[in-house]
Amino acid sequence: MTIEALLLAIQQSPPYWLVLVFFAAYPIVTSIMWIITALLFRWRWENATPPGAPQQPAADGQATDGAAAATPAPQPGRRWPFVSLLVPAHDEEAVIARSVAAMLALDYPAFEVIVVDDGSRDGTLAALAPLAADERLRLVRKDTNEGKAMAMNDALPLARGEILLALDADAEPDRQLLRWIVPHFDSPRVAAVTGNPRVANTTTFLARLQSVEFSSIISLLRRAQRIWGRIVTVSGVVAALRKSAVADVGGFSPNMPTEDIELTWKLQKRHYDVRYEPRAICWMTVPQGYRGHFRQRLRWARGLAQVLHKHRDVLVTWNCRRLWPVFVESALSVLWSLCFVFLTALWTLSYAVGLPPVGASPIPNLWGMSIATLCLAQLTTGVLIDKRYDPEVLRLLPYAVWYPIVYWALLALTTVIAMPYLFKRPRSQSVRWQTARTGKHA
Repeated sequence: MTIEALLLAIQQSPPYWLVLVFFAAYPIVTSIMWIITALLFRWRWENATPPGAPQQPAADGQATDGAAAATPAPQPGRRWPFVSLLVPAHDEEAVIARSVAAMLALDYPAFEVIVVDDGSRDGTLAALAPLAADERLRLVRKDTNEGKAMAMNDALPLARGEILLALDADAEPDRQLLRWIVPHFDSPRVAAVTGNPRVANTTTFLARLQSVEFSSIISLLRRAQRIWGRIVTVSGVVAALRKSAVADVGGFSPNMPTEDIELTWKLQKRHYDVRYEPRAICWMTVPQGYRGHFRQRLRWARGLAQVLHKHRDVLVTWNCRRLWPVFVESALSVLWSLCFVFLTALWTLSYAVGLPPVGASPIPNLWGMSIATLCLAQLTTGVLIDKRYDPEVLRLLPYAVWYPIVYWALLALTTVIAMPYLFKRPRSQSVRWQTARTGKHA
């Protein structure tokens, strides 16, 4: 059989048409679902408070403009519990001083900042010397790099607060962040509240795409998932945690590449509530180069795959039925990525041998235009919802047209590469980390 005949036979088979229909229908259905449920969340929980005064941190020598978050309503007589900020760090000399200074400037009456230097080889602790006089800052030095999860576990016994705020070493929280997050813990069922990470270094094409992504994909999905009652993950950049709940599920898992996803699932399997607070703004640095960005997304994909493998028992556990929607949606997203890579390779080969592929056309057709239109509608919806917290993101909306072209291919590729982890047990040793930050606005 010639290669042309083989390709034609594949594209005329029932399984191929099943793959084609799923590939076309999945983004259409999910976009509609995410838009509607995110708008429901916005209408139900975000309408009450208008934008206020806290501002986006500026680059050196630049002024800020626009409101970054809403100001919480005064709560006279309220008791604000002590909060411990946990900041694991490894080779963060370029960014950590600025980040910790922002943490110490939080508008909150009682907190401490615990920085755990996890075997850094640079001047991470030395960079904090100008801030060392502040009695709220506590520094912990580890000689061996054991990974982020182990650094967090080592800090847990040192924390004086029952509420923890886990922050990355490049995170700059908005001054009002704790006043938005802490009231959620009035409910004893709440074990974690994830904040709203925003991109600070929007100086390159890739960083601007990521800024749009955090509004239109990540933030939008968290709103939608809260309507479902469960979320896939808290943000590793900024997440508040109840210390007793973290201890109840065995702490952070050192052998998982994404300890934030793993902790979220462990908490929700124990029937704790995990929430999303979009008004809790935290500014962060994202990878500016394609290599660093690819490595980050590959780690995220591997982490999600391992979590799905480890927690696959939720599908046969009635008491975990509220996790079924997020598990099924995550599994379908992996399947769609596999279809994306398979069809792209098949169509490319078909064109190479002069055989017009079935279901593909260089001229956009009805379903292609439908997917593109709904994708842009989703991106626009996310940007319009989040612009009250990050006015800068509205200026970046034109970059959304590149998202399906650039990002879908990248995310599909990293997901397929990570697929073997769906069938692997987590390794026994700790996952160590390597950071490569060059500065907030480099």
